[in-house]
Amino acid sequence: MFPPATKKQMQAMGWDGLDVILVTGDAYVDVPHMGVAVIANVLMDAGFRTGVIAQPDMDDGADIARLGEPELFWGVTGGCMDSMVANYTASGKKRKSDDLTAGGQNTRRPDRTVIAYTNLIRRHFKNTRPIVLGGMEASLRRISHYDFKTNKVRRSILFDAKADVLVYGMGEKTVLELARRFQNRQDFTDLRGICYAAAQKPEGFLELPAHAKAAADKDAFVEMFAGFYKNTDPVRARGLCQLQDTRYLVCNPPQLPLSQQEIDRIHELGYRRRAHPAHADQGKVRALDTIAFSIISHRGCYGECHFCAITALQGKTVISRSHQSILREAESLARHPDFKGVISDVGGPTANMYEIECRKKATHGACIRKRCLGERVCPELTVDHGPQIRLLKDLRKIAGIKHVFIGSGIRHDLILADLKNGQAYLEQIISHHVSGQLKIAPEHSQNHLLALMGKPDIDLTRQFIRRFRKTARHLGKKYYLTGYFLAAYPGCTEKDMEAVKDFCTREMGFAPEQVQIFTPVPATVATLMYWTKKTWPGKNPLFVETDPRRKQAQKQILTPAARAAKPKKPQ
Repeated sequence: MFPPATKKQMQAMGWDGLDVILVTGDAYVDVPHMGVAVIANVLMDAGFRTGVIAQPDMDDGADIARLGEPELFWGVTGGCMDSMVANYTASGKKRKSDDLTAGGQNTRRPDRTVIAYTNLIRRHFKNTRPIVLGGMEASLRRISHYDFKTNKVRRSILFDAKADVLVYGMGEKTVLELARRFQNRQDFTDLRGICYAAAQKPEGFLELPAHAKAAADKDAFVEMFAGFYKNTDPVRARGLCQLQDTRYLVCNPPQLPLSQQEIDRIHELGYRRRAHPAHADQGKVRALDTIAFSIISHRGCYGECHFCAITALQGKTVISRSHQSILREAESLARHPDFKGVISDVGGPTANMYEIECRKKATHGACIRKRCLGERVCPELTVDHGPQIRLLKDLRKIAGIKHVFIGSGIRHDLILADLKNGQAYLEQIISHHVSGQLKIAPEHSQNHLLALMGKPDIDLTRQFIRRFRKTARHLGKKYYLTGYFLAAYPGCTEKDMEAVKDFCTREMGFAPEQVQIFTPVPATVATLMYWTKKTWPGKNPLFVETDPRRKQAQKQILTPAARAAKPKKPQ
């Protein structure tokens, strides 16, 4: 049963009140890909009476008040995306469409959603229960951060929203324990994975440069970011604190990763794979087309691309579900009345990291001075696609499943690094799990920019292109490669984009699937470089394109060529 969205639905469940009310900037879609749906199901599974208010009317107090006041706390999330990214393009234009809003029109998500909803609650419920922030927007903005829209450094969203607690990262463990602490009226300030305000700085915590200093001095901002970024690993991390005004922001160390048993249970909580009935008269939620019948096989990513927010949200450690749990989920999909026989994706942030992880990381934490992936694959990382090959074969055998696709990104450098099963994996996905095209994400062709992105050396891309074409020809498949590229990344010039155009035309022979203008997202290395105009971790001066017209010009260098280029037949 869906969590109630109205008093009538609440009463139909036999509840006279709620313990927790979750307020979200997305439409409520009951799938394990949506953070608010996961938290709602986890809380209800533990016995907490949980309701949901999706995209409340900002002008009508009756909407936010329709479920009454919770006994324990309000949970507020902007949704699956940072609201300023969801609402504005990289050029600063307002987005017209929203796949996570019923009806598809971007008219229901307020700017700075977390702040807006917290203010809405306090406007209509004076001295109410604690307000707990969570999700992408809260996680990325938990410390002082560069804000692209205003082009300045803003303080922690916890302080701007005047909320009580902020849960960052993947919050299932933390939110559940927090609910229990509130229920038993116990202190919660020692919980991993939370931020809160305090009059004094905790003993033993690393003090970051104060907000006022980080906002005024870019060198102080770099120092602040370094302290933050180096303490994102749950095994190694110290707690952090930062003076925001007259009080301290306290960030406890990250929550420990879920065990395999815990992540299996979360993904088998009986999600309805549909939009909440509250949206029935509002139109279709387009995101359902791609996520309703896809399977998350793992979470986390050790790729650590510098433009990606996964490190700040899911972390650098990959945790994989058990083989049997994934098969049970697939069997449940096959029984779903809306299922048409196609699983649209089996993967995670990167599809082919399933059951691949450095064994040292669980006990010693992520390395401080080197990365699992970068220009090359770390030799300590044992890369073996065998478990995913076996998983995909078993999924294809399930009655009622016609096709199993991989829609998540694939790291081609991992395929090349797997001397045992890399070729077999490539043959498997070309034969069964892609349709006509395989998408990869070179992002650029110039090594000096790939290094700034934390991406593989371009020679590895060249090697993979040759391997793919040879394999497709051997299998008798007329399949092609397509890719994703970034324009106007820190350090990128129009000359660099001309080099990408030449690379696509002469070497790759494909039209890029997508060319995006870089958008500075809080809590990423790339955004640090954009704001400071210096390299990371060094401090060398860096060209950064900030003129929206010139950014668009960089993109247009590649997109006309992309439209004109016809994919070459495999050689």
